[in-house]
Amino acid sequence: MSRTFASLGYFNYRLWFAGALVSNVGTWMQRVAQDWLVLTHLTDDSGIAVGITTALQFLPFLLLGPWAGLLADRVDQRKLLITTQVIAAGLGLSLGALVLTGNAELWHVYGFAFALGLVGAVDTPARQTYVAALVPPDGLANAVGLNAAAFNGARLVGPAVAGLTVAWVGIGWVFIINGFTFIATVVALLAMRVRELWVMERAPRQPGQVMEGVRYIKRRPELIVVMIVVSVVAAFGLNFQMTSALMARVAFDKGPEAYGLMGSVVAIGSLAGALVAARRTHIRLRLPLGAAFLFGVSSAVMAAMPTYELYMVVSVAVGFSALTMLTSANALIQTTTAPAMRGRVMALYSMVLMGSTPIGSPIVGWIGEEVGPRWSIWVGAIAAIIVAVGAALWVVRYWNLEVTYHRHRPLLDVTYPRQVNTRDDALLRLRAQQDEDISSQP
Repeated sequence: MSRTFASLGYFNYRLWFAGALVSNVGTWMQRVAQDWLVLTHLTDDSGIAVGITTALQFLPFLLLGPWAGLLADRVDQRKLLITTQVIAAGLGLSLGALVLTGNAELWHVYGFAFALGLVGAVDTPARQTYVAALVPPDGLANAVGLNAAAFNGARLVGPAVAGLTVAWVGIGWVFIINGFTFIATVVALLAMRVRELWVMERAPRQPGQVMEGVRYIKRRPELIVVMIVVSVVAAFGLNFQMTSALMARVAFDKGPEAYGLMGSVVAIGSLAGALVAARRTHIRLRLPLGAAFLFGVSSAVMAAMPTYELYMVVSVAVGFSALTMLTSANALIQTTTAPAMRGRVMALYSMVLMGSTPIGSPIVGWIGEEVGPRWSIWVGAIAAIIVAVGAALWVVRYWNLEVTYHRHRPLLDVTYPRQVNTRDDALLRLRAQQDEDISSQP
């Protein structure tokens, strides 16, 4: 099996991958249908209402992140994931029933968005860290990349299917279908061979464990840099469902089919980025920073495109750079974090990644409604470029890096000087100890 798909050689991971692929198709269908329902049926093209819906869905990540991560470090993640999937299925079916019976109102969508966010806040750190139980430690980066490929492979199908379903039979059936897709993950988890799972170190019950996760991150400046960059890009740039809905409806005067197709075309680039990421065995800090900068540039170009067709072409590059940033950031954090701390660290990462959305999405929605849909994308592009350049300059100064430019490959050569200060030396020793801890896991 090729290096790109190495993790599929493990039975439990194959089940996980298949279940996640089906469930993610439903998730993307619901995201498209939810925004279209708010934009066209429950309001008069209100970008603010769509922004509030998005904010409510991600607000629980900001409120519950650290505690959800501690839960993931303590409990049986397999049982926890089965529980969250069953609850999410019930929520999807309930919202679908409200829409199909003609009783759905805007406040209902707000409530269901917040409830799904609560489930997602608990589910996400458990889902991200459970991957380490499915593959050996040296295959974790590949597994993370393939997870992203499953998520974005579903994104190729989900939005397009949602657009067609909305046009053919109505929005309500999209939520019903999404509710049933969660069953795939439950079946996959129940069918796993427990004896083949890799044992992960659990955090003991003791006071101050949430703050322990915070202190751990404070000792890791490279993780702080990654989280700052990702949070800024997520807050103002990764609002694809909302900005695409505004562009389709307002800028290009298109219907639900065209809107759904927008998400699928972005996913072509995202899937390519995920597959490329799956081939990497070692992630360096410069990769997520460079990808964030490329995302800003490509987003600015995309927003300037005068026609629907040109907008779609450039969106492939936007999807590729966005997924490269997210996948490399995820893999960098997971592969360099001590196993007993991984749940809390990933929860804090999810908190800044998804918890920044409640801050940025209403602002982006207001800009799209009041200034224009193109500016709802440009504001994210500008923010991404500024934070990526600022982080790169800080990294060069903090670690005293030497950057050399060449006229031939490699065009850019980044090296560490021979002498490092005491703080850097301590950081390097800490990283070495963490690598040793990870490699010693069965």
